[in-house]
Amino acid sequence: MGMDESNSYHDPVLLIESVKALIRKKDGLYIDGTLGGSGHSKAFLSVLDDEGRLIAFDQDRAVVRNLPQDNRFVWVHSNFRYLKKYLQYYKIEKIDGVFADLGVSSYHFDQEDRGFSFRSGSPLDMRMSEANPMTAHDVLMSYSQDRLLAVFHDFGELTNASRIAAKLVSDRKNRSFGSCIEFATWLEQFSYGKPHQFLAKAFQALRMEVNEEIKCLQEFLEQAGEMLVSGGVLAVISYHSLEDRVVKNFLRGTANDEAEKFYGRRKKIFLAENKKVIQPSENEQSKNPRSRSAKLRIGIKI
Repeated sequence: MGMDESNSYHDPVLLIESVKALIRKKDGLYIDGTLGGSGHSKAFLSVLDDEGRLIAFDQDRAVVRNLPQDNRFVWVHSNFRYLKKYLQYYKIEKIDGVFADLGVSSYHFDQEDRGFSFRSGSPLDMRMSEANPMTAHDVLMSYSQDRLLAVFHDFGELTNASRIAAKLVSDRKNRSFGSCIEFATWLEQFSYGKPHQFLAKAFQALRMEVNEEIKCLQEFLEQAGEMLVSGGVLAVISYHSLEDRVVKNFLRGTANDEAEKFYGRRKKIFLAENKKVIQPSENEQSKNPRSRSAKLRIGIKI
């Protein structure tokens, strides 16, 4: 595409705040669950001493061009939902801190062939990992009306999700929605408020479903809680209200899913360090508009 891919990931959000939150021991062992452009990882490595170590996860092979060249660093080509599995593989029993930036990088939106942007003429894909067999197109063409309603309501927070789902099931009998822009054009009939914000929410809903983002986050948090030492740090930056609620409830020890709601309150294993969520300064928001919805929550394992 003629772009400098090494610089096409988003600027690391809340960078100073993240380093301060995570690195409490310069010789500690830390996890970056979302490597991306490696901005946060490189900052973490810059404050660790020679004995410190950082293991970073990312399921997207494209991040290989951004890997820090540092013998204290290990990249795991996998989703962070497999945190415990890989720590066991490396014979690691406990870790000092875990970090995750849940934002989608600018790289994914800018690479048209990945099918993330509603402005793209490419096929509806939206997979973070090529190993994932399901694309956004598969969701549109195969999900039942009830499942589509849940996707657009729960992940997109669209108030007219029921109308969208019903019309989609009807119209897909005669059309295949071959590209992102074709689906976006079809969606315009349901638009309310600012059109680009409406489309962004609808596409966000599809992306979250394709990549099982909420389920992966829940699994990651549970494993992070198990693997952290007493006094260890969990720091997570979220951008969507549903993600933020999952993180907040996990730190509070309240229910995250239907099973937990049925069985009741879990044992509280974290103390929230910041009673008021940490958000980017006005200066950072003006320099990086995609940081505006970012929320950093920090928990200390009891």
